[in-house]
Amino acid sequence: MKTIKVLVVDDSAVVRQVLTGLLAEAPGIEVIAACADPVLAQERMRQQWPDVIVLDVEMPRMDGITFLRKIMDERPTPVVICSTLTEKGAKTTLEALAAGAVSIVTKPKLGLKQFLADAAQELVSTVRAAAQANVRRTVSRPGAPALVPTAKHTADVILPPQAQGARAMAQTTERVVLIGTSTGGTQALEAVLTELPRVSPGIVIVQHMPEKFTAAFAARLNSLCHITVKEAATGDRVVPGLALIAPGGKHTLMRRSGAQYHVEVVDGPLVNRHRPSVDVLFRSAAKCAGSNALGIIMTGMGDDGAAGLMEMRTAGAATLAQDEATCVVFGMPKEAIKRGAVQRTLPLGAMAREISALQRI
Repeated sequence: MKTIKVLVVDDSAVVRQVLTGLLAEAPGIEVIAACADPVLAQERMRQQWPDVIVLDVEMPRMDGITFLRKIMDERPTPVVICSTLTEKGAKTTLEALAAGAVSIVTKPKLGLKQFLADAAQELVSTVRAAAQANVRRTVSRPGAPALVPTAKHTADVILPPQAQGARAMAQTTERVVLIGTSTGGTQALEAVLTELPRVSPGIVIVQHMPEKFTAAFAARLNSLCHITVKEAATGDRVVPGLALIAPGGKHTLMRRSGAQYHVEVVDGPLVNRHRPSVDVLFRSAAKCAGSNALGIIMTGMGDDGAAGLMEMRTAGAATLAQDEATCVVFGMPKEAIKRGAVQRTLPLGAMAREISALQRI
């Protein structure tokens, strides 16, 4: 199996040292160089092109966004952004994701070495997923060997499954859409939400993204879309013309009050190694919305959302998955399809039309 060749670009000597050490210890990964800025990285890439680039965004001589755009113009390559966990860093990182980066690795300003060491498994998993990313929209190569998994919680730790035989309200005045996505999802969500007309069904979204990044992501989408997009908060109603983005670092559930829906944002353990978790949102929708909901699972690594989408389908909801050809990583949709949770598979470009049609039913 092919070794994943990684290039680290960061102006911090500590970050370069720690990232290089952690990645070098992982089976099937080789760090071919660690450069202090994009100019040095370009010189190194002329000798050997990497499979994955781990890139800082704020650097001397050339910023990471400019470098990323050059890479995508010259030779599209999976890029993982290594960004400071701050509001300023979040806005810059979202620019990078919009420019073609596939994922984020966060780093704090203090306790950097210990933080990165603690996040080693997430870092290596992110690089492995990036190596599979379909950045040219072609069939991606098989992935590298997976890490030995740690204990993995299901949605049971947040809310119990639907009681056997129990059903949600048969019909309400409003239809709702639930979307789950991960790697490649920021670009996919932008493509879908910007195509929606102002009058569209209410939407709740889980995009795997660190704390502090989701507010900036929602604000960016809001500036681009006809509908309103905001970070979800407890008590927000799910209404037509509004999309709610689950906050990073917390789980988001949908609840029903009479014939109306609202969201609840709660603390809790990681579910499927994620917080927010798609499974948690989808289970809550299965319990409170049933056939009044549409569940959509899109590009992403792993299996979060597959079990929850199956629960939604069993409860009478319509279910869709993004097709392999338009996914950056066909992990989450593939697993949902394998479990029988998906009624139809559609290209990314058809999703907005399906959501709009729901409003007319």
